[in-house]
Amino acid sequence: MDKKLIFSGIQPTGTFTLGNYIGAVRNWGPLQDEYNCIYCVVDLHAITVKQEPAKLRKNTLDAYALLMACGIDTEKSILFIQSHVKTHAELNWVLGCSTQFGELSRMTQFKDKSKRHADDVNSGLFTYPVLMAADILAYNADLVPVGVDQKQHLELARNIAQRFNQRYGELFTVPEPYIAEIGAKVMSLQDPTKKMSKSDDNPNACILILDDKDTVIRKFKRAVTDSEAEVCYREGKDGINNLMTIYSSVTGKSFDEITSEFAGKGYGDFKLAVGETVADHLAPIRSEFDRLIQDKAYLKKCYTEGAEKAQRYSQRIVSKAYHKVGFVDKA
Repeated sequence: MDKKLIFSGIQPTGTFTLGNYIGAVRNWGPLQDEYNCIYCVVDLHAITVKQEPAKLRKNTLDAYALLMACGIDTEKSILFIQSHVKTHAELNWVLGCSTQFGELSRMTQFKDKSKRHADDVNSGLFTYPVLMAADILAYNADLVPVGVDQKQHLELARNIAQRFNQRYGELFTVPEPYIAEIGAKVMSLQDPTKKMSKSDDNPNACILILDDKDTVIRKFKRAVTDSEAEVCYREGKDGINNLMTIYSSVTGKSFDEITSEFAGKGYGDFKLAVGETVADHLAPIRSEFDRLIQDKAYLKKCYTEGAEKAQRYSQRIVSKAYHKVGFVDKA
């Protein structure tokens, strides 16, 4: 039986957060043995907000190396940089013509980002869910690992695929979400009602996966909790619930096991344990990233080969889409 195909991408907006890692990237490595996997650094998406060109190039290479350090094997998976594969932009236009203005107007991320970047509400910011659909449909992906905040965009990709198939005949696979059972959303350490974000004004709110051990432990020690001093998961304990989710995701322990482990102990003991556990878990990633980022020639070989594979794979599907909408076939 053929393996199902998974596609996922991540923006090169600096070092991944612990939230990016737990909610998405950490799951990508193990999926390689069960599925055909295509992974991508989505640099086209990144320019929907203003970028400094030199910094974007550095962040893109860093993100590529980080994915490899997090377990993406370029022998098992296709791993590439989005702008190196022209079919994404080509399919984006065709799919845009099968997307309704009203659908894009309802995207909550557009509303949020428009507020944060009020001086640059560009059309790319508005239409980028269509490019996300093109990323997925260019490979006829069966499954897409998504965080909770991306479910709406995947639903749009499904709608676009269904509409295209109805209008022009069956071509696109309608993708399904792949969501990890736990740790899908890691919250800020300083405001656990908000998602962890590297753009947070408070540097203690966010763990970056390349933070050194002392930094990781210090940030967890400063994490917001509550006044009860009981390590248990329940409503109203957002800070502790977040720390338990992180600890559970890294150790594999259930919430009940964590509650038993820290029975009679204070929050200080718990926060220290979470910090040390997370730091030790991330240490091999930091080490492997440091090795890879020094070998630019090897990285270039990997992303060039990855782009060539992705181009060959997606070109077949995009050529069929072009034919179906009535474009004259290239000789």
